[in-house]
Amino acid sequence: MKGVNIAGFDFGVDIMGRAILKNVNPPLAELGFSDGAAQMQHFAKDDGLTLFRLPVSWQFLINSNTITSGAGNSSQARNASGTLDTVNANKYDLLVQACLVTGAFCAIDIHNYARFEGKIIGQGGPSDAEFANLWSQIASKYANEKKVIFGLMNEPHDIPDMKLWAVSIQAAVTAIRAAGATTQMILLPGDDFTSAQTFVSNGSAGNLSTVHNPDGSNTSLIFDVHKYLDVDGSGQHLECVSNHIEDTFQPLATFLTANKRQAILSETGGGNSPSCLTNVCNMLMFINANPDPYLGYAGWSAGGFNTQYNLTETPFGSAGNFTDQSIVKQCIVGMRTGNGIASRKRHVRTRRARGV
Repeated sequence: MKGVNIAGFDFGVDIMGRAILKNVNPPLAELGFSDGAAQMQHFAKDDGLTLFRLPVSWQFLINSNTITSGAGNSSQARNASGTLDTVNANKYDLLVQACLVTGAFCAIDIHNYARFEGKIIGQGGPSDAEFANLWSQIASKYANEKKVIFGLMNEPHDIPDMKLWAVSIQAAVTAIRAAGATTQMILLPGDDFTSAQTFVSNGSAGNLSTVHNPDGSNTSLIFDVHKYLDVDGSGQHLECVSNHIEDTFQPLATFLTANKRQAILSETGGGNSPSCLTNVCNMLMFINANPDPYLGYAGWSAGGFNTQYNLTETPFGSAGNFTDQSIVKQCIVGMRTGNGIASRKRHVRTRRARGV
């Protein structure tokens, strides 16, 4: 699976899980915004991409808005419980359906950083039952869609107790399976913004390895990892400093293979700069050369971002006449087809993990 993120329904969310819903930018032309549906058609038909990740905030789905007032932008926490808001859930479903019609896999991503209004799920914030209730409702809606992937949470960070986090994740998995979505992939995120580099060392891999399906198996339970290649790993800079194969993706592949698990790189990217074209392409070439531990990747990001955003993967042009950004053409697509910059220049020799 190779693809891109189609962002917009997540706009307005900060890393503390607070959301200003007026900042949401639904990437749908019929709602008056960017044409994410046409972008996905282009990526699937013209580029052969097979995965779209669709970020959305918890608050948007239940229509629970952070209240702001005054210059200090003070906030009042809202209730994380409740049913999906019919209007907002239907708006988001337009994007999901636009994805499904392409034939691609469609990853629903709750983009809240393990939090709701600043408080961590299961550790002072929403209860595990509230988190499970959210996912039960989503899974019930898409139980019969075999190409829907359930991305439980975007980029948890600063989690005090990873054992408790695994319990929260287990509650969501159990709820999804009980809702009738018995075979679809579920993505399990770790700490440190679910960093691929620290996924094993920070205890994420070990604790999340305890999460299981109702039958005790881990079938279709996939580790969810992210990695940006700029100087501080934040994904905010135009230049990339390393491909992180030797210090991140090779060791993680070794762990995954030894433990018979798989991961997906659901966020990565870089600026449309020579350093990022080289390093991102090299990284994705390695991912593609190791399909047993790595299911694939999704670049960040197209959708609601304009073509000037630092990490933009939004194509130039309009429906029927799109031109890809260099990072998409050379790396996201090029590494899938073997026509990218790294495969031509052969900057790095890929080697498979031991036993892969």
